Amino acid sequence: MISLKDIKVTFKDFQLGPLHLEIPESVFFILMGPTGSGKTLLLETIAGLVRQDTGTIEIKGIDVTETPPGRRNIGIVYQDTALFPHLSVRQNIMYGVRYSQNTIEYDFNKLVELLDLERLLDRLPGKLSGGEKQRTALARALIIDPGVILLDEPLSSLDQMFKGEIRSELRRLHSETATTFLMTTHDFTDALSIGTHGAVIKDGSIEQTGTIDEIFYSPKTPFMASFVGMKNVFPAEFSEDGAVVEGHLVRHTSNKSGHGFLAVSPEAIVVSRETTVTSQRNQFAGKISSVERTGSIFSISVDCGNLVMISSVTRSALSELNLTEGQDVYISFKASAVHVF
Repeated sequence: MISLKDIKVTFKDFQLGPLHLEIPESVFFILMGPTGSGKTLLLETIAGLVRQDTGTIEIKGIDVTETPPGRRNIGIVYQDTALFPHLSVRQNIMYGVRYSQNTIEYDFNKLVELLDLERLLDRLPGKLSGGEKQRTALARALIIDPGVILLDEPLSSLDQMFKGEIRSELRRLHSETATTFLMTTHDFTDALSIGTHGAVIKDGSIEQTGTIDEIFYSPKTPFMASFVGMKNVFPAEFSEDGAVVEGHLVRHTSNKSGHGFLAVSPEAIVVSRETTVTSQRNQFAGKISSVERTGSIFSISVDCGNLVMISSVTRSALSELNLTEGQDVYISFKASAVHVF
């Protein structure tokens, strides 16, 4: 377990914390947040590369607050891998062993086999692909048998093919070791495909922690709902009949009353050309105000009169329904799709 208590770090004009964070033992923990939110600074504080102003850091029950970086039993992998260009893959992997305080280290041959590096051991980093460099950096971090691996945006500079390759490697490494992995990322695919637990940080403060499912499907604040992609986030007044949003009554399944917020994922909103008889308890007439392509999916903004809601549709649905700006449509969604907080 990693336990951070009352951690505060001042770096130039940015302040991290004060914050508390508990990372369970042997999980794959994902730290997410906007650019400049403090992700890397928090990682480097845990590693001991940046000194905190206040607070304590415990790793596996041991207070390492005043422990030098090389004695914290931590491996760290940066986005750019930071391999030594003049050393071979073998030499890069073994470089950290001389500084390790551990008496038990990974078996070298087992590690390079695990990461499929046997045929690359005599190559220099300049002759490696992006995925091969990342696997080498992971091997260098793992060779000292650390209790914690810190990964700072390790996939952000890779193309999609290499990203998939390294995600698979990370999942396999985590399942085959008892090591706690802590990775920063801004890519939701990384979080959902690799992570078991996580946290979101904003402006140096922790917004929410929990399992990955809790973070993505049960956000607790308007920022969190927006951050995980729900997009349709509105203040509302709640009563027994439902929630009133900009004069529209939205049905939901919670028992909340008084003031609060609701959010609906774009994927949960169905767009149709005509009103339909449906089990979905929320249906509103509106006009398409914009159609925007976001990768393979299109975002359709529908103005329902003081209430603009965004739906995600596929290319085939867009073509089949012939959805264009200015068109009159209907949107519908289930009461159970309304997230309330």
